[in-house]
Amino acid sequence: MARQSLMRKLLVGLVGVSILAASCGGEGATGDSQGDSGNQQPSAMPETTMAKTEDTGGETTAGQMESGESTELARAEIGKREITNMFPADGKKPDPAQPLPENPPKGIDVYPATTNRTVEGPIDYDRKPPTNGNHAPLWQNCGFYQQPIKDRHAVHSMDHGVVWITYRPDLPKQQIESLRPYGNENYVIVSPYPGQNAPVIATSWRVQLELNSANDPRLEQFVNQFKISELAPLSGNRCILGVGNPEG
Repeated sequence: MARQSLMRKLLVGLVGVSILAASCGGEGATGDSQGDSGNQQPSAMPETTMAKTEDTGGETTAGQMESGESTELARAEIGKREITNMFPADGKKPDPAQPLPENPPKGIDVYPATTNRTVEGPIDYDRKPPTNGNHAPLWQNCGFYQQPIKDRHAVHSMDHGVVWITYRPDLPKQQIESLRPYGNENYVIVSPYPGQNAPVIATSWRVQLELNSANDPRLEQFVNQFKISELAPLSGNRCILGVGNPEG
């Protein structure tokens, strides 16, 4: 009897060990599968330290992820329906375009490509001020204007790589005067724009930035980074010999 009792205890013990081994084996199978793929990571490592970015393919922390503006701008390219082979304003070789910035000003909006054909007569644009689209055959000469200019001429200038700075007519005089020097730069137009949403707006081909003040440092950053932008289909074609008489 004692021997039979001992055999029963040994049998029960063996069954328990088998059940425990089967349970551990189930978890181990999952771990083995991850190990085969080479993707198994230590469970103690925080997920944020291994965040990936599609643009760079590198590892970065969550706090180092690219801003939405940078990511959107990085995806932008000249549209398939945009013309890129017109002669420059003065018939000379176009100025070299500069690449899109990796650190654009915060708050920019990037708009889709459309077409950039020259058409006669008024044009109805989706945005005010417009950012891109078809335009007049003649472009607006660069410089500072105290009176509004035609959208369709300014859009043609932006097609050449121009930055168009517009301001509300009721902007304080001191701020208007602070905008005047921009008109002395190549590839920049400054003009009032009645009814626009923000006191000051900087626009290049397909990119726009609304500002509450002419003294916002992002304005200078925008001008420097988006003049002669490679995103403008006819960038480098200059803005002289067109229409308009800017102030000196």
